[in-house]
Amino acid sequence: MAGTTENPGSENMNPRDIGFWALVAEDLATHQGRLFAQGFWALFWHRFGNWRMGVRIKPLRIPLTLIYRVMHKMTQWLCGIDLPYTVIVGRRVTLEHFGGMILIAHEIGDDVTIRQNTTFGILGPEVPFGRPKIGRGVQIGTGAVIVGDVTIGEGARIGANAVVLQDVPPGVSVGGVPARVLGKASAPPVLRDGTHD
Repeated sequence: MAGTTENPGSENMNPRDIGFWALVAEDLATHQGRLFAQGFWALFWHRFGNWRMGVRIKPLRIPLTLIYRVMHKMTQWLCGIDLPYTVIVGRRVTLEHFGGMILIAHEIGDDVTIRQNTTFGILGPEVPFGRPKIGRGVQIGTGAVIVGDVTIGEGARIGANAVVLQDVPPGVSVGGVPARVLGKASAPPVLRDGTHD
């Protein structure tokens, strides 16, 4: 995962090992070069929201913040994806089949694939703290709900429409409501950086 540091919203939390435009190019390549893919644009404005926090002179940052806020709202309306810049997002993340994505996680690791109608967030208003941590190489099926202070281990597979309320060990498949372990993932994930988990 990207780490356990909380993003306070006051600094650039884009991956440190790559520049902004190289990161954008990598996100585009991850979305098969589809310039109009909604997932690419959600990630672009997420990355932009973080990048602007690296501008330390506040009067210079104000117009960038205005642009970010407008485009974040437009991404919600037009793409159906809510991915605030305060979520720590790793590299080569794919947001497939846009729509209905509420991605309020603590962090999302490298090489994660998230499909439509997925929700990450707090457990409920009575438990306002604790958001999910999604490990590297996780595959998340359509309609999955992952809520609360849970950790999804590296290489795990979350089945379609699963409701995850507990930690998921690395390398397993889970499904159901509430989600339970169904077995080991069918194969170790091949991470898009060329390594295996």
